[in-house]
Amino acid sequence: MSFKDQIIQGIPASLPPKNLRNPEISHAPKRKEILSPEEKKLALINALRYFPKAWHRELAEEFAEELTKYGRIYMYRFMPEYRMYARAISEYPGKSEKAKAIMLMIQNNLDPAVAQHPEELITYGGNGAVFQNWAQYLLTMKYLAEMTEEQTLHMYSGHPMGLFPSSPQAPRVIVTNGMMIPNYSKPDDWEKHNALGVTQYGQMTAGSYMYIGPQGIVHGTTITVMNAFRKKLGSSISPKGKIFLTAGLGGMSGAQPKAGNIAGCITICAEINPSAAKKRHEQGWVDELITDMDQLIQRVQKAKKQEEVVSIAFLGNIVDVWERFDEENIFVELGSDQTSLHNPWAGGYYPVGLSFDESNLLMAENPEAFKEKVQESLRRQAAAINRHTAKGTYFFDYGNAFLLEASRAGAAVMAENEIDFRYPSYVQDILGPMCFDYGFGPFRWVCTSGKPEDLRKTDQIAAQVLKEIMKGSPASIQQQMQDNITWIEEAEKNRLVVGSQARILYADAEGRAKIAAAFNDAIANGEISAPIVLGRDHHDVSGTDSPYRETSNIYDGSKFTSDMAIHNVIGDSFRGATWVSIHNGGGVGWGEVMNGGFGMVLDGSKQAEINLKSMLFYDVNNGIARRAWARNSGSLEAIQREMDRTPNLKVTLPNLVDEDILKGLS
Repeated sequence: MSFKDQIIQGIPASLPPKNLRNPEISHAPKRKEILSPEEKKLALINALRYFPKAWHRELAEEFAEELTKYGRIYMYRFMPEYRMYARAISEYPGKSEKAKAIMLMIQNNLDPAVAQHPEELITYGGNGAVFQNWAQYLLTMKYLAEMTEEQTLHMYSGHPMGLFPSSPQAPRVIVTNGMMIPNYSKPDDWEKHNALGVTQYGQMTAGSYMYIGPQGIVHGTTITVMNAFRKKLGSSISPKGKIFLTAGLGGMSGAQPKAGNIAGCITICAEINPSAAKKRHEQGWVDELITDMDQLIQRVQKAKKQEEVVSIAFLGNIVDVWERFDEENIFVELGSDQTSLHNPWAGGYYPVGLSFDESNLLMAENPEAFKEKVQESLRRQAAAINRHTAKGTYFFDYGNAFLLEASRAGAAVMAENEIDFRYPSYVQDILGPMCFDYGFGPFRWVCTSGKPEDLRKTDQIAAQVLKEIMKGSPASIQQQMQDNITWIEEAEKNRLVVGSQARILYADAEGRAKIAAAFNDAIANGEISAPIVLGRDHHDVSGTDSPYRETSNIYDGSKFTSDMAIHNVIGDSFRGATWVSIHNGGGVGWGEVMNGGFGMVLDGSKQAEINLKSMLFYDVNNGIARRAWARNSGSLEAIQREMDRTPNLKVTLPNLVDEDILKGLS
């Protein structure tokens, strides 16, 4: 049966043979036992409803075994036989080019070269899922192949509820993930309802089909690390021979060593999972792989002495590195952490003193003991970091809930007021005031032809557009403009593509719209051979309400509200987005954040030009307006500038209060 026929078939007509997991790839750890006997029956009933009744007896036994063995029902039997990767858009069956583009994006998210645990349908972050099980994948791809321009597919946490009549102007897909009632949004609520098969953790771009491999975060990490060194060293001192010490090489965190190389420093990244470390080394994302601590010490001392630019993966625990570097008096200029601490009890963070396999066994068999080990490890890690910062290290929280979970573990990470953390979030110190407040955020695109020459053409177009805009840019954004021009001009040389022919850069509303319009023109005149998918990381100006990350530099008391993310998705949906998504949860954890995102297909048409101008303008300026209302100075400047050139835009601005009048008032 051909690839197209398998897609159109959906759930197979006859029961396929039992499928075994591939032992050569990374798999999700076993999830903890959380269902009662009655709830386990309910989970089986929920899973079996995807299949004909005649199969139920055989599948019930198999799914019960999966639930016991892995803590979830993944339906391995129904994994497709074909290779999973982003094909050229012409290879997908369908009646809608937009639906074909979405199929391409879904398969890219599940490509083993891209995904963290592909057979569990997890793209990154330990639990960031595209679907809950393989039946959902099969049905979704079938629906997309059948879809017309007058239908919309509604996705309920990985489950395709169905195709509903709509209009050509409506989004082709609406995605929600983890939309729990607020009082049922604690971590154990996710464990329970995910095990039941009724919700999932979509992360930020996994469950919205917009992940483009580690490249997506390489850029943000590069911008962060470059500006962190500027804060620490001053703009005139080179980062060569200076250390950036961090942790995590799985999923998104695997981007850190590549970003460090581009920023021009020594990057040391600890990783406890051997397959993740080896995968990044084999892919060329990290230069060297070291397994012995003494060897690491010698290598780092040499790199500092010779002022090298090099990235080193250490196969071991980050706590050991922080402590040993302290003992050896190795000065660390920058420090952070990007383990998946939003998911601390199920594989997002591995405690010091236990091997990778020992940790996986303990988290499944004795979750309470595992939790104690994790919290003990966090206390040790924070104590070691504190010793380094006393020597002058600049440490920042990378929005992975490190400081949040460390504080919950009783680590010494609180400021003197016992309200704030001792160390800033990178958004508070860097990306918020330097980028988000001015509208700069992670604009990305995918060339659906799969041709490198199309991606090369988009790089050239984007660089040309940014250079033209920079001529009239205010001084406050000149540095960001130049950083992104340099980035896009060097992108191909830095070999950032994993999976689809994709690219990312940071741009404001003007930059995004002008780049997109130039792409659309190039498609129309044949310079680019197939449609382009536009999108962004949810880690952006407007799409995400996250008090410990994206909106951590909102100081008017509203950072715990999520109106902005909801308005972002609703507003994008009727301004031309091809699909929109909203998630509970993301990089900082379930119940801690709301993430909104979009995808837009450019096909060279006049309608695409209208859509991109309307939607991209709102997608960014919605967030700038909110930040301006919170009295963020950069956003006040940016939104006033936008109102001056856009007469139709009228934003409520704050009247700033002289704090002297509040003295003595209670």
